[in-house]
Parts: sequence; C-alpha cells; structure tokens
Amino acid sequence: MAEIIQRDGTWAFDGTTVRITPGLHRSVPLFRQTYGEVAVPLEAIAGVVFEPERKRGRLRMRLREGADPLLQATGGRLPDAADPYRLLVDVDRSGVAEYVAEEIRQALMLEQIPKEPTKAYLLPGPPVPVSVRSSDGTVSFDGTQVRLDWADTSDRVKRATGPRIMAVGDVVQVEWLPNSGYEDGFLRFVTRETVFSKLPPEKDPYALDLWGSARRDLLTALVATAVTARLPHPSTRGGGELAGRRPTGAVSPPADHHDVLLRRLRELGELHRDGVLTDEEFAMTKAAVLRGF
Repeated sequence: MAEIIQRDGTWAFDGTTVRITPGLHRSVPLFRQTYGEVAVPLEAIAGVVFEPERKRGRLRMRLREGADPLLQATGGRLPDAADPYRLLVDVDRSGVAEYVAEEIRQALMLEQIPKEPTKAYLLPGPPVPVSVRSSDGTVSFDGTQVRLDWADTSDRVKRATGPRIMAVGDVVQVEWLPNSGYEDGFLRFVTRETVFSKLPPEKDPYALDLWGSARRDLLTALVATAVTARLPHPSTRGGGELAGRRPTGAVSPPADHHDVLLRRLRELGELHRDGVLTDEEFAMTKAAVLRGF
C-alpha cells in the first residue's frame, strides 16, 4: 500500500481505491472534516500530480468529468483549501508524495483507465439525510424530498410563503455558488415550474441566499451534492444544460409555461393584497418574474 499521512489529511492507495481522509487539525476546513472520508475508485481518476514548493508541496488529483457529484454540484467553485482532492505536503515528505503519485499513475496506465467523461457517477456523494443551517435558513434532504425552512432574517416574501418542499423528481438542476465573504453566494433548486424564473436569491423561495459565515455556508454544498447525485447524470441530458436552453424532457411545453407565469403573478398579487409585500416590493418582484419568463 502507498500511503502518506499529513496534518492536512491522509491518502492511502491499495491498488484499486484511493482513500482520502481529512485531518483533524484546526487548520483543516470545516467542509472537508464534515464531508469525511472519500473513497475514490481508480476508474474515476484522470490523473494525479505532486507540485513541490519551497515550504510545502501539494498532491492534486484530477477526476474524470462526470465521475463525482461533488464536482458536478460545485462546478469547480470550492475554495482550494476545501477541495478534498488536494493534500498539503510538508517539504520533508516530498519523496513519499512523489511515490504515492507515481503508484497511482502506474496503476492508471496498467489498467488502461480512459480519461474521457464518465456516463454515470462513480462516487456516491454524502449520505442522507443531510441538513445544513445557513444564514438564510435551513436546507434538508432525506433522499426523496428537499425542504427549505426560513430564518427570522430571511426576506419577508420567503417567510410569508412558509417552508418550501420539493420532491427530488421535480428538481431539474441544482445551482450553487459559495459565499466568498466579499460577495453573497446562493443555493438554488431549479424545478420544472421555476426553470425560467430569474428572481434574485434573496427573493426566490426556491433558493438560499448565502450571506453569513462563509465557513458555515460552505456546508450547503453537502446538500447540493446529495441532491445532484440523485438527478439524471449529465451525460443523459443530450447537451440540454440550462445555460439559456431548455433541458430535453424536463420542462413544460409553452402552454404550461404560460400557466406557471399566471400562477406566480397570482401568488405575488395575494401577498401584496395581504400586506406582506409593499407597493415597491411587489413592483420589483413582479418585474423580476416577468423578466425571467
């Protein structure tokens, strides 16, 4: 077995699997400690490299596209320190790091592991149920339903609509952007009914606005990953990503699209009449909905 143990964590390779265990030192980000051990099968790996530096080097693993729901959900936006596929290595252990990297590379070559994208997830993502309390509220996922419960500091529109519950089958895509500490982030669940809506996260009842503790809000990626792991694999979408296009078989036809718009406007009108929304809030939210549709 090839193994390297560092304060940042441990990598152990037995010829078929790389087990990555986060360290317990306080310098290890909360996200990595909470995500826990990651067992990476050899067939999910595209490459590994050791990057030596003057004081500390880095072991970096690159996975095949589509192999990991975590990378799919976070889209490369995880802060470097929170990346489970990176290990800080003390300079006196550089030789061991090089050895571990070379052992993995040799196995990839011997097993002729392709570097092309996978057609299914090869890693399971975090176990469920999973629940995370963020600055905007609490998001929970039990494997079949996503639930959003709002905090006292959430926008009054969200609090007025009450908890939001979505069946995983109604979720088309998960969008996640971390709170950097300088700019707000968000966790948004795009459903069949909201695929055209462009409400800002602070007003969107299907999104958490991440504006508080960047360290704590980063944990929402756990839920984003758990849900993503249970959605159809990207390879089945036939290029129908949501970047301005309609996903194949996932969005209602134009007639239903019109019904969704009318229903959203009726809901806003009721909130306005009940005094939940001020005239200004109603006008701004209505304009955002119309722009989105």
